[in-house]
Amino acid sequence: MTKAEIVQALYTRVGGFSKKESADIVDMVFEMMKETLGRGEKIKISGFGNFVLRDKRQRPGRNPQTGDPIKISERRVLTFKASQILKQALNPRTGNGADDLIEDEPDEDDDDNDSSDAAAAATTVSVASTTGSSPMAAPTPVTAAAVSNEAPKE
Repeated sequence: MTKAEIVQALYTRVGGFSKKESADIVDMVFEMMKETLGRGEKIKISGFGNFVLRDKRQRPGRNPQTGDPIKISERRVLTFKASQILKQALNPRTGNGADDLIEDEPDEDDDDNDSSDAAAAATTVSVASTTGSSPMAAPTPVTAAAVSNEAPKE
């Protein structure tokens, strides 16, 4: 979705604003978000997620094309952590149990997390692939089976 599509949706759904006013509102919201993040503050939108600016230190790395060691400069990175409500809306439960195996760790400041499923949540571990010819082969995710306290259904 583009900024112009957001403006059009605001103009169509809310009404009472001209297209110019709708564009100004969208621009103001994005400008406020940029200013807030620029001050190093977190943006929390209930039912949607958190935008957090993190400072990363300088660290050693490698040029993926040549393999030469390089220093990665310190920088600020923007991260987004979706709320449980948004995750559930994007991944509705199908009832087959497969969705229960993959679950993110709950956010400590999410108001809508459910810690009762934490004991049965599966753990995902990255293991280096041995099939690639490159030393920088992509990791292969391995998912551990979830432990259930329920009796088997017959």
